[in-house]
Amino acid sequence: MWKFVLLIFSICVTVCCGSDLQEKWGSLWQFQGVSTFAHLDHFQCLVEPNQTFDVALIGVPFDTAVSYRPGARFGPRAIRDASQRQYGLRGFNHRALFNPYKSWARVVDCGDIPVTPMDNHLAFTQMDLAFEELLSRSSSNDTRVPPRFVALGGDHSVLLPHIRALKKIYGPLNILHFDAHLDTWSPDKYPSYWKSDQNDLSHGSMLWVANKEGLTTKNNVHAGIRTKLAGIEDYQDDDSQNWLRIEADDIWLKGPQYVVDQILKTIPKDTPTYLSVDVDVLDPGFTPGTGTQEAGGWMPRELFHILRQVDELTIVGADVVEVAPAYDIAEITSTNGAQIAFELITSMVKKGNIDSSLVDRKVQVY
Repeated sequence: MWKFVLLIFSICVTVCCGSDLQEKWGSLWQFQGVSTFAHLDHFQCLVEPNQTFDVALIGVPFDTAVSYRPGARFGPRAIRDASQRQYGLRGFNHRALFNPYKSWARVVDCGDIPVTPMDNHLAFTQMDLAFEELLSRSSSNDTRVPPRFVALGGDHSVLLPHIRALKKIYGPLNILHFDAHLDTWSPDKYPSYWKSDQNDLSHGSMLWVANKEGLTTKNNVHAGIRTKLAGIEDYQDDDSQNWLRIEADDIWLKGPQYVVDQILKTIPKDTPTYLSVDVDVLDPGFTPGTGTQEAGGWMPRELFHILRQVDELTIVGADVVEVAPAYDIAEITSTNGAQIAFELITSMVKKGNIDSSLVDRKVQVY
């Protein structure tokens, strides 16, 4: 009898005191705890297929396709660390007048894709299969559509596996590309005696590869361009791949509304669009921690303003890439990277669920 009484007492203490303990110790300051993005729920999505969500961060720590400074494999971790001042209770986006963390969507941190640094051919196989697996799942609020991902790079080549998987679901994608560089260079623009198929794919050629593979539409925009060129033929190659170029200087010579209008005139709002942000679109004063700096870039507030003005686009996937914290100062670059990711999440959630009519009916989402 006394054992039964003890058991009941123990249960009561656990229930009562457990609640009290949660109230006392269950909340943390922003600088405490494990660094998930914005303190979001975290799990390894690739190995937990029963978890459902609507929007997620996924780290892609890969940087062995760079042409200059490496180090962006540490970008996902740095962006997560810099995001710690974001969290649900103080997640109201004043530019959008909206809190994406306290709305209809379940937003989570999916951890990282395990990517080898030893073999680029294998690395792209891993990334291709990982994005296919992640996008074969159904979202929490509409089982007819997959969840959406903001990929944290990694170098810019990680865009390619993401849009390969998205194309299988939505068909060819519009690309809205914020970058100092074109990234449409044919591999023959880097002449070398030594050649291989894998060597053709870099963080400066992945959009050229995407065009060759039929992943993109004719409605594509570069914004913030100020790259070094071999000559005017680089622009001619870019034109042949269906890109509108908005130069970095356009934002102050012609004004931010010009930039917005050019984007919205080119990309139809109701068609699947991928939004990619290389942090070197910003001036090196705001992104010292990146691999290929170019002087004369945008200010962060200009980029954030543009992102907010195009939030009616149908963003089916996105990325923030080229954060290389080894070159950073006082988390300047990663803080801007975290804010960019926040703006992208805001756009996705504020827009609402993707219209299921955009999903290719031949695709099985489960």
